[in-house]
Amino acid sequence: MTSHLARIGSPSFLIVPGLDNLGPAHWQTLWQRLLRNTSRVEPGEWGAPDRETWVTRLDEAISAATGPVILCAHSLGCHAVAWWAATRAKQDGWPVAGALLVAPPECEDSEQISRLPGFAARPLVKLPFPSILTGSRDDRYATLAQSRRMAREWGSIFADAGAVGHINADSGIGLWPDGLSKLGRLLSLSGFGRRQRDASAETDTMIHRLAT
Repeated sequence: MTSHLARIGSPSFLIVPGLDNLGPAHWQTLWQRLLRNTSRVEPGEWGAPDRETWVTRLDEAISAATGPVILCAHSLGCHAVAWWAATRAKQDGWPVAGALLVAPPECEDSEQISRLPGFAARPLVKLPFPSILTGSRDDRYATLAQSRRMAREWGSIFADAGAVGHINADSGIGLWPDGLSKLGRLLSLSGFGRRQRDASAETDTMIHRLAT
């Protein structure tokens, strides 16, 4: 599924924010400054998101890409990615080469369900591209068990992020080096770079190349 991607060259990165947008200290904002070839989806309606609008804006941003895309989604943005895959994506997901899904909320049980009517149910779809879903042990919006279940439903590899809240600016994680490590792993899964015996060295090399 990914062999043709590796021959195309370096990917571009598309930041997919969650509810209430990003602040200057959010890791997505910091990654946008750090990584080359990075842009951000602007779905609008931050306080009362409309699912169709979010998916449409995401589809427009993906369609504008001229090469392979790596999605970096947070919170409700992860659900937008899943709905895009269920309703708009081609069979092989092209041009999306992979997705890092960070702290998706359990919308059906969310205390903010009144703000998320279009996202109350999530699509039961296997994403047609490699993905890593990472959840926190003390996220108020999803338990670790719920995060694992979403990973299974979407066909994602699950990664335990530790106890870091909702993995946002309030978590105090700054650039979130552990997330960059997961991004490096995703790039390898998506067919970019060489697989090496020393996975740590591979990740360091990938991130260095992206940041310079």
